[in-house]
Amino acid sequence: MNGLELWIALLLCLMMLVSAVMVLLVRNHVAAVAAASVVSLGLALLFVLMKAPDVAMTEAAVGAGLSSLILALALRRLGLWRVEGAKAKHNLLQRGTGGKPHA
Repeated sequence: MNGLELWIALLLCLMMLVSAVMVLLVRNHVAAVAAASVVSLGLALLFVLMKAPDVAMTEAAVGAGLSSLILALALRRLGLWRVEGAKAKHNLLQRGTGGKPHA
């Protein structure tokens, strides 16, 4: 690995670390799924830098593609897939219209 590839690898690792922390801290579920797919895409690019294109294609297809699709479909199934504004607040324990907890 030459100097440029090393700097690219360090930037990819930093990007993956920031995205992984975003998955834990972001309040929007759709943004968390997007950040998780960024981690997988960064890892796929890291595999390309390490000259492992077969592993990179598998990581991109399964990690970023299939896993993100399954997570997004699970959010849709649970009713948490909407991007909410500042006024609309939904919780699993609250109703969508009144904002009062279930009895």
